[in-house]
Amino acid sequence: MHSLKHQILILMLGSLIVLATSLIFGLGWHLKHRAVDAAIVKAKTDLTTCMEIIDLKTPGSWQVKEGLLYKGDTQISHQTELVDYLAELTGDTVTLFLGDTRVATTVRSTNGERAIGTKVSDAVAQTVLKDGQIYLGEANVVGQLYQTAYEPIRDSNGDIIGIFYVGISKNYTQAFIVNSLILLAGFGLGITLIVALSTWFFIQKVIINPLRDITLATRDVATGHAAEKVDITGPKEIGDLAVAFNQMVERLGDIADEMSKATMSRDLQVDKAPSALNMTEDPKNSWKFDQQSLPKGLNQLTLMQILSFMCETRELVSAENVAEGVNLTRVTVRRYLEFLEQHGALTTELKYGTVGRPVKLFQPVPNLSVKDID
Repeated sequence: MHSLKHQILILMLGSLIVLATSLIFGLGWHLKHRAVDAAIVKAKTDLTTCMEIIDLKTPGSWQVKEGLLYKGDTQISHQTELVDYLAELTGDTVTLFLGDTRVATTVRSTNGERAIGTKVSDAVAQTVLKDGQIYLGEANVVGQLYQTAYEPIRDSNGDIIGIFYVGISKNYTQAFIVNSLILLAGFGLGITLIVALSTWFFIQKVIINPLRDITLATRDVATGHAAEKVDITGPKEIGDLAVAFNQMVERLGDIADEMSKATMSRDLQVDKAPSALNMTEDPKNSWKFDQQSLPKGLNQLTLMQILSFMCETRELVSAENVAEGVNLTRVTVRRYLEFLEQHGALTTELKYGTVGRPVKLFQPVPNLSVKDID
């Protein structure tokens, strides 16, 4: 089963991922429609602008001469200068139709050549050539989808003789949407990481660490050690738990005092405490302990656990390192380490840092092994 901090982390990250994913999909759907609308508006604006530029550059009315499209005295059919200029100015594809046939265009077919002589789609022909209306929207242009604007071309008599077209490739709008989503996803990922790390450090400090301190202190009580009260600040629930634990420790202390007084009243003889160590001439028996030889408040099993950890580590470690290794509080562990130091089972060394007090490190003596303490 996962620990509480892992469950909180999984729940938090899961919620953030679901939220970020929903936001990206929602904005993606919104951006798609906005991009299409923006492309249509641009196409309509470019259509009007280009028609005004054509009137300024080539004055005169639209007309058909010998099967070719003219603007005033300027031939439009099979000429590229005008459509290329308009395409470079707007970034759109530009086409002039005579009837429903392309006679000047920047649109290219699959072989890379200008699509001269190709036809407009039936839907566009119906709206523009027959109904005489402007067509705005998506259309198939030589096998590719574009957001388009088509306007009828009328001669001096008002008769429709052709079509003027500008179009924005759908690939352009899709690239805009994809780039926007990538940017949004990167930004969302950064915000998610910042929120996740901030929340994680907050939970670690306010919930996980206080619960760990209370758990270790409770373990001390469960193993028969005199625990100290915990000093924890945090949310109300954590604070209430700390208060309840301190009340339990205080009550246990009162019970221990009462039992001690009762024992003293029955037995006035003071027993001489046996040597803390059963020293023998055999070095292998120099660090064997029994419960009767230990001072009040120390437990033989816990002592063996700490000695085993030290023998397995064989390195200079602090009381905090040992406490993490045996899952006890630093206060309790330090009492055992100092007891072992006093009786020669451990050596110590002070480690000085740049600031603060030096840290006391402990290490088993070279001839101490796990089998010597069993």
